[in-house]
Amino acid sequence: FQMVLREWMVANPTLSIILLSFLITLIMTLITKKFTNQARMKELKELQKEYNAKLKANKENPDVVMRIQKDMMSSSMELMKHSFKPMIITALPLLIVFWWIKGVYSGVLAYWIWYYIGASIVSSIILRKILNVV
Repeated sequence: FQMVLREWMVANPTLSIILLSFLITLIMTLITKKFTNQARMKELKELQKEYNAKLKANKENPDVVMRIQKDMMSSSMELMKHSFKPMIITALPLLIVFWWIKGVYSGVLAYWIWYYIGASIVSSIILRKILNVV
């Protein structure tokens, strides 16, 4: 099966990297949804928006700005903490997959990484909206 897959990927490099990018992004999005508290992350995102609005409204008052920035930093740290678990889960498998992809496309599609990045960004935006993931 692996040889057939590899041959198909080499024969259709652009399509295969876009499909591979979509599948990897789908898996990562599902892992993120499963291993994060989506409700809390939505709350934190809303807080960030409120802090930004307060910063704009109080830009003349340095004391208020400092207090808002302190609160903003606290919520940013919590948001980052929630995002860290899925990143740890996916890091090693992703490195292995990239190593394999590089081996498949070396000499066939030298700039495969740019196709991957572009397809991944588009896929992530679409999948996060469809699956309601923060």
